[in-house]
This record gives sequence, structure tokens and C-alpha cells, in this order.
Amino acid sequence: MISEVPSFVLRAYALFYVKHGSRESFRQSELDWIVSSSMKKKIFSLLLNNGWIKKESKNSYKCLETDTIMKGLLEFKVPELMKKSNKVYSFTGLSAIELWSDYSYVQRGIEKSPYFIKVLKKDVKYWKSFFNKNNIPNYINEGSTIGEYVILIPVDKITCAIKDGLNVEPLKVTLKLAKENEMYKYCYDYMKENHGSSTT
Repeated sequence: MISEVPSFVLRAYALFYVKHGSRESFRQSELDWIVSSSMKKKIFSLLLNNGWIKKESKNSYKCLETDTIMKGLLEFKVPELMKKSNKVYSFTGLSAIELWSDYSYVQRGIEKSPYFIKVLKKDVKYWKSFFNKNNIPNYINEGSTIGEYVILIPVDKITCAIKDGLNVEPLKVTLKLAKENEMYKYCYDYMKENHGSSTT
């Protein structure tokens, strides 16, 4: 998974890419005379962990192609990330419609990809940290940015069902939301036909 890196790490990647492209390997020692040993370790750790370079051998690395990096920065990461969380949550609103309609309704593109997620009020700090650590922009109740981001909706209590391995608002609630808006009539009909017998 490719994630954003701080500007000083981006500059290091640019240096390696300009000097070596994606075919030639390089070593950490190339930064010896530029930055301190601890900073060098941090740069390589961030480049590796965020998917910008790959290890070729014990002491050598290669850059990923810039096209791969740019596309990777706009990939949808949130659904898989949510499976790694250890707190209660529930996809809600348009995100719930998206899941229950088996993506017959899709609210996202690479330009703008919001996820609406209910979380417990007491867990907001955990979720902010969780998404920040994974470089996913996140907001409380409203916000927007380019690419993928999360709108956290703090609540006192969460009721959810499981759909495709993710916690999502129950079908009954999602159907009601879709029924109230003519724009989602197709989704409503699809969900009722394909999941209408669900008890969740």
C-alpha cells in the first residue's frame, strides 16, 4: 500500500529517482554525508513502509516507478484498513447505501472519495490517530479534500450488521434512507430485491 510521505522524505525519493531511476539499485550510504545516521534510518524506514522503494538485497534498494506511486496515492485504502481496527464503527449514510447495493451505487472517484463512518464519541481520539497514522485525511461531521477521506460521525451508540467483512448500518436503516431520496431509487430497488430478506 502506497501512502503519503513527509516533504523531507519526498526529497530523498526524488534524489534517488533522479540518480538511479527505477532500474538501478542504491544503498543507504548515499545519504551518509547529507543527513545524520538517525535521520537516514528514518528516511529509509518511511520510504519502505509507505511503499515508495523496495528492498533488493540486504543493503540495496530500488525506487518504484513514479507512475506507480502517483496511482497508489489515489487508491482506495479505507475498506481494508477498517478490517484492522479494534474499535466499534459502522459505515453509514451514502457509504452504507454503497455497501448494501453491492456497489451498484458508487459515490466515489479518484478525485473525491468520501467514507461516512459512525464511531463512538469516546473513541474519536482513537479513530483520529488510526487514520492519521495511515495518512488518511479525516474530519468530524463534515470536510472535504482531494482523493480518499473519512467523515467521522460521533454517536453514543452503534448498531451495525456485517457486509463484505465490514461493519455497516443495518439494511432496514439503509433502505429507509434510500427510499427517502428519489436519486437512490435504483439502489433501493436493488437492495430490496437482493437483500430484502435479510434480518439486519
